[in-house]
Amino acid sequence: MILPCLIIAPTATMGRGVFTTENIEAGTLIEVSPVIVMSAAERKLLDQTLLHDYIFEWGEKRDQCCMALGYVPVYNHAYESNCEYETDFDFGQIRITAVRSIGVGEELFINYNGEWNDSRQVWFHREAGK
Repeated sequence: MILPCLIIAPTATMGRGVFTTENIEAGTLIEVSPVIVMSAAERKLLDQTLLHDYIFEWGEKRDQCCMALGYVPVYNHAYESNCEYETDFDFGQIRITAVRSIGVGEELFINYNGEWNDSRQVWFHREAGK
C-alpha cells in the first residue's frame, strides 16, 4: 500500500526523494512495503555494493538485512524527520507513518536511525566527517 498522493521526484541536493501532492495529517499510514529478507552472509556481500545504501538491518539480532519494495528505499534521511518507519519482522514488512502534518509539495523524510528524532550521527555522515 502506497498513498496515491506520493511521487518520486528530484531533490536539490539528495538525488531523488518522495514528495506528496496532497496534505497528509499526522498519524497517517503512508506506506506498507513488503520486504525481501537476506541472510547475514548475503548482507556482507551487499555491503560491498551500491545496494548497501538502500537496504535496512533486519531481524532481532540486526545481523540480516532486507530490501524494501515500493518507495521505502527512496525516502531521504533527516535527523528530525516528518515520517517514521517501523519494521515488522513477523509480517515481513516496513510501515511508514507521518509523525507530523506534511504539506503539499513537501518531501517526506525518515530518520535512518529508526526514531524520527534520533540525533545520533548516521553512517554516511561519520564517514564524511560531518
